[in-house]
Amino acid sequence: MEYVKKEGTLILRLERGEEIVSALKSLQKKENIPSAAFSGIGATDSATIGVYRMAEKRYEAVELSGDMEIAALTGNLTADGEGEPYVHAHIVLGNGRNAYAGHLNSAVVSATAEIFLDVVDIPIGRRFDDETGLNIFSF
Repeated sequence: MEYVKKEGTLILRLERGEEIVSALKSLQKKENIPSAAFSGIGATDSATIGVYRMAEKRYEAVELSGDMEIAALTGNLTADGEGEPYVHAHIVLGNGRNAYAGHLNSAVVSATAEIFLDVVDIPIGRRFDDETGLNIFSF
């Protein structure tokens, strides 16, 4: 990963073979980012996405492989209950014929990924919500 930063903005490029979620967590820890919003585009050939099944309070994961464009990547960085980096991201992937969208569990960059990250100097945590079964914002 290479990146530049100025004031509250970081612009990063992920290289072939890098996994997006772990790279964002690593950057968040390295740069001591309290919270942020991000968006990006790129390409992947291996991704796991999920759809949250509210009635069952669980994500249903789908593994995808093959050449896919990252048409949209959006999300936020916060902290989990122990203060560790927490990435919540959604992604839209396309292969020229089909599109897939969902919660991003993981995606390995096949060509490049270009991500703009806007830091917010407000620490936002997460707490488990019994009603939804999700880790929601905690202010």
